[in-house]
Amino acid sequence: MPENLTDKLVRFQQPEKTLRYLGELPDTSLAGLFGLDPDAYRTLLRDFDDRTRDTAAELLKDPAFAARADRLPFRPGQRVVALGESTTADRLSWFSILRHLLPDGVELVNLAVSGSTTTQALAQLPRLGFPRPDWILCMLGANDAQRLGRGAESAGTRLVSAAETERNLLALRELAGRGGLPGPDRWIWLTPSSVDQERADASPHFRRAGIGWASEDVDAVADFLLAQPERTVDTRPATAGLHLDDGIHLTLDGQRAVTVALVHALTEERTSWN
Repeated sequence: MPENLTDKLVRFQQPEKTLRYLGELPDTSLAGLFGLDPDAYRTLLRDFDDRTRDTAAELLKDPAFAARADRLPFRPGQRVVALGESTTADRLSWFSILRHLLPDGVELVNLAVSGSTTTQALAQLPRLGFPRPDWILCMLGANDAQRLGRGAESAGTRLVSAAETERNLLALRELAGRGGLPGPDRWIWLTPSSVDQERADASPHFRRAGIGWASEDVDAVADFLLAQPERTVDTRPATAGLHLDDGIHLTLDGQRAVTVALVHALTEERTSWN
């Protein structure tokens, strides 16, 4: 479904997360930031939610997938928190689809912020203590790999160095553990999704901004995560070819594919979930 600019902004940008110092913002204020009246804004939010609910319902029509969804380890009374960037902050995200696959009583809290790097996520770590999560699903690293000044004659400079990305990811996990947050069996990594290099390089927005991505940088982040002791879901194979025109962000089908990959990874045979 084609999206106009306003729809896309509402889909990926959530000012209530980045303007927390203003307190709780009412829909009237949030709608105005997008140039919408409150009714149009609420209608758009309902449409996004309906689309993720419909996607979940379609997935559950497959008996084998429905059986896997029933075996997911999230239980009523538990709180599942997502950390991430635009792939997770997306109102059509895998996390939003997951919400409709789980039984009543499982609380999902999406702390992902579009554009977030691992450095910014690390700075926000103290906020994790407030929702007291039982599970954390973490999908970070794609924005670290953004290259400034990337173009035909230059590979550009990474926004966050590879070494710093690795340090931040390890620090997120270690500091969360020190704070009494979920143990290793309840921390799930998701790799950054795949990059459509041709589309990303040709994106008019990225070219005007002088930024870009290299798929090998994203692959390096993914390989690092896959080497960690915690369970890691490799989203790259599932998302190949399922991008919007910019080659970075995912279509709804791409988000659906991430959901399926997550469900399959979390319902594989293992000794136990603590």
